[in-house]
Amino acid sequence: GCVEDFKGMLVGRDPTRIEFLWQIMYRHSYFRPGAIAATAMSGIEQACWDIMGKSLGVPVYALLGGRVRDKVRMYTHLGGGEMKAVYETSEVEPLLERAHSVIEKGYGAMKVVFVPLSQPLTGLPAVRYFAKLVGALRREVGDAIDIMIDFHGRTMTGQAIEYINAIEEFHPLFCEEPVPPEQPDAMLEVRRSVRVPIAAGERLATRWQFRRLCELQACHVLQPDIGHCGGL
Repeated sequence: GCVEDFKGMLVGRDPTRIEFLWQIMYRHSYFRPGAIAATAMSGIEQACWDIMGKSLGVPVYALLGGRVRDKVRMYTHLGGGEMKAVYETSEVEPLLERAHSVIEKGYGAMKVVFVPLSQPLTGLPAVRYFAKLVGALRREVGDAIDIMIDFHGRTMTGQAIEYINAIEEFHPLFCEEPVPPEQPDAMLEVRRSVRVPIAAGERLATRWQFRRLCELQACHVLQPDIGHCGGL
């Protein structure tokens, strides 16, 4: 439906004027684009880059300054794409079983989502159980496999800090979205209070939502989602 709404602004225009078209979609929309509109913009913008590359007979990366890397390291969630397994792995045995499945597929890094849906302060039993899961996973996969913890913005500042400090000894590669993504100042407070790297950004749209994170240096890893943030 959002793509249909953009049609009236775009049909009949030159698809190679990519930034011009992007600005039309962003500026001519009455409400500032959120996740849904930015997702529609991402698809249209990437399609325009594809048209541009095909018209010139070159890959899009050549138009953006050329190839930088020969390969990119990959990671995956537990569950192989099954969302229930991704979000509901909160028992030790299924956790370890799914971790082995990921390693058998050749991955050297995995991301897990088992931070409980938390109140602002949950209490010690939840923290202990969370640390138990992370510890069991680290002991099972060893030091050569990187582990990332996705908080999905489920915790507030104090609770996030307590959770992260409880698992520091297991050396996660990063903790993602320890607080809701629209709270960059809270993200900065978490970053300053823990020694585990902080990641954020998959639920932000357009460069302006990333601006405050960057100005504050509120995280170590930026994670723009190319399908939702507004495009290339």
